Amino acid sequence: MSSSTASLTRQWTTWGPVVAALVLVAAWGRDLPGFAVGVIALCLLAAVLAAVHHAEVIAHRVGEPYGSLVLAVAVTVIEVGLIVTLMVGGGEKTSTYARDTVFAAVMITCNGIVGLSLLVAALRNRVAVFNAEGSGGALATVCTLATMTLVLPTFTTSHPGPEFSSAQLAFAAVASLCLYAVFVGVQTVRHRDYFLPVPRPGQDSADEHADPPTRRDAWTSLGLLVVALVAVVGNAKLISPTIEDGVQSAGLPKAVVGVVIALMVLLPETLAAVRAARRDRVQTSLNLAYGSAIASIGLTIPAIALASIWLSGPLVLGLGPLHMVLLVLTGVVSALTVVPGRATLLQGGVHLAIFAAFVFLSFSP
Repeated sequence: MSSSTASLTRQWTTWGPVVAALVLVAAWGRDLPGFAVGVIALCLLAAVLAAVHHAEVIAHRVGEPYGSLVLAVAVTVIEVGLIVTLMVGGGEKTSTYARDTVFAAVMITCNGIVGLSLLVAALRNRVAVFNAEGSGGALATVCTLATMTLVLPTFTTSHPGPEFSSAQLAFAAVASLCLYAVFVGVQTVRHRDYFLPVPRPGQDSADEHADPPTRRDAWTSLGLLVVALVAVVGNAKLISPTIEDGVQSAGLPKAVVGVVIALMVLLPETLAAVRAARRDRVQTSLNLAYGSAIASIGLTIPAIALASIWLSGPLVLGLGPLHMVLLVLTGVVSALTVVPGRATLLQGGVHLAIFAAFVFLSFSP
C-alpha cells in the first residue's frame, strides 16, 4: 500500500465513525424522511467498513485470538444495549425480540459467516485448514448455550408458554455467563494455541512481517472502533422503524425485522472474517464467527434476565419447531465440518445453503 493510499485510508476511517456518530446524535428521536434514512444508511455502511479496519489494526497489535475477541465482544455489548433499549416499554410487542435477534445471530455466524469464509478460502487454496480442537470446543459451547437458552424454554412446564420461570431464567443467565467466561479463559490463556491460524508449509503471512502499529495507534483504533460500533448499532436502530413499516406493509412475519437488524449489526464481523479467509487465516474467521455466537448468547441472556426485573410484558425465549429443526441441522453439519480440521467448497456451500434456507423461511415460514 502506497503512502498516499495509507494516508487516505487513515483519514476516512478516522472521520467516518465520527461523522456517523454525529449523524446518529442529530437524528435520534426525530421523525426521519426518506432522504434522511438514505443518508443514515450510507453512514452506517461507512461505520461498518471503518470498524473492520480498526479491528484489524488492534488484532495486528495484540495478536490472535485477542483481536477477534475484541471485535466480537465490542459488537455484542453494544447489541445487548440495543436489545434492552428496544424492549424497555415495548410490552408484549417486543416479547420475542431477544429470541429472534439471538437466534438470527447464531444462524448468521454459524452458517453465513462460516460458509462464506470457507468458500472464499477454498476458492483460493482448494482446502481451508484450521484447528479442529479450538473450533470444536467453540462449536460445542455454541450448541450448549443455544439449547439451554432457546430450546429448553419450549419444553419447561413451570411457566405457561415458551418462557422460563424467574428461577429458570436466573439459572440460564448465570450458567451462560459462567460458560462464556470459561470459553474466554481457554481461548486466551490456557489453550491459546488452539485458536491460532494454522500455518502452511513454506507459506509466510504478510501480516507477520509487517510492522505492528504503535501503542498509541492501537489505542486510537480501539476508541474509533467503539465509536464506529455505536454508530452501526445506533443507526441500525434509527432505520429500523422504516424496516418495520416495510415489513408490515409487505405482510411479512415480524421476525424479519430481527433478521435484517442482525444482518446489519454483524456486517463488521462478516467483512473481517472474509478478509481473514482471503489471507488463508481461516481460524481467525472461525474465531470471529463462533466467538460472536457465544458472546451473543452468553452476554445477551444475562443482560435480558437482569433487565426483566423492570421490563413489562412477557419474555418469550423458546423457539418454534421450524427454527429448532434449523438449529439442530446447523449443529450436526457444523460438527461434521470442524472435526476434520479441513474443509472444501462443499462444506462452505452446505453452510450457505442452510443460511439461505433460514433467510427464506424467515420471509416465508
